Amino acid sequence: MLIGVVGKPNVGKSTFFRSATLAEALIGDYPFATIQPNRGTGFVKIKDIALEFGKNATPREGYIHGKYRFVPIDLIDVAGLVPGASEGKGMGNKFLDDLGAADVLIHVIDASGSTNERGESVAPGSYNPVNDINFLETELDTWFHQIFERGWNKFARQLQLSGKPIAKSIAEHFSGLKINFGMVRSAFDETKLSDKLTTWTDEDIKKFSATLRKKSKPIIIAANKFDKSTPEILEKLKSSTKSYVIPCSTEYELALREASKHKIIDYIPGLSKFETIGKPNAAQSTALNTIDEYLRTYKTTGVQDILNYSVFKLLDSICVHPGGVSSLEDSQGNVLPDCFIMRRGSTALDFAYKLHTDFGNKFIRAINVKTKKTVGKEYELENYDIIEIVADK
Repeated sequence: MLIGVVGKPNVGKSTFFRSATLAEALIGDYPFATIQPNRGTGFVKIKDIALEFGKNATPREGYIHGKYRFVPIDLIDVAGLVPGASEGKGMGNKFLDDLGAADVLIHVIDASGSTNERGESVAPGSYNPVNDINFLETELDTWFHQIFERGWNKFARQLQLSGKPIAKSIAEHFSGLKINFGMVRSAFDETKLSDKLTTWTDEDIKKFSATLRKKSKPIIIAANKFDKSTPEILEKLKSSTKSYVIPCSTEYELALREASKHKIIDYIPGLSKFETIGKPNAAQSTALNTIDEYLRTYKTTGVQDILNYSVFKLLDSICVHPGGVSSLEDSQGNVLPDCFIMRRGSTALDFAYKLHTDFGNKFIRAINVKTKKTVGKEYELENYDIIEIVADK
């Protein structure tokens, strides 16, 4: 699973990336501070299900903080996109291509209105951030249309003559864009286009590709720099798009995570408070007091909420743990060491294959560890399930 962080230059994309991953990324108050994409590991926050058994999980990957488990996900921060990116402006074609493998996009915008359409700093409130929502969707749809348009006539003729299943073939042909059969089938249902591809006009291709873009690259809006914005701007942003909008302050989140890393405070990402455990200097105390006031008003910096919403809402995912009815520990004594993010609707057999190909091929049954009931391969997994797979030896 890969989450893409996108937006104009200078709106706080790299700060969002750093606050989510604590990976080093160049942060500059000028356009195109980022040229090559940054990749790193972020985390979604879930409850530590081991607590229900009177234990604490000991993850192989990720970590436990308080009563929460943080499960790793991959993030990519691409260089800033500007209007005309799909035409190559600002190296736009390269930056768009970097997003091909992303499952979901976090669109970071400057909710304070202090970054113009070219990514240049301007007086706060002098630019309307609503403009940025439409610009990005237009560029993404144009990019998808260009990809589909290339060689479409040849592809359509060959597919028509081959007699192969249309939806499956389209999904396979464009799988590099994270398009699957279900998305293609849904796009056909939504657009009502004929499955005789050779009859499609350019407008048909544009309509179909835009529909697939929305399904394969869903967007959440991160209304950044909200510490310098207003609730009125937030309402305007929400009313201007069908995408979900979450206000955030990436600078505050980064400051909290850095302070927690250096043991100045104890902070669990996504919560409305932190505890001072070290001895901050005067400047740090002033900054932390300012952040504390913000959290008292808005309850969260928004960064963790955005990551969780992207994975569990936009991608409709659940968390499933492998475990045993007789013991939650592995051979080294680690409690529920693994946690897998699966799409909702996944089955016990899907989970067996996720663990190992042999488990899937030799699947006999599964056991729901919580209920201790045997379930078959068609059992639909639920969030926080703990599943033992029984396979032939």
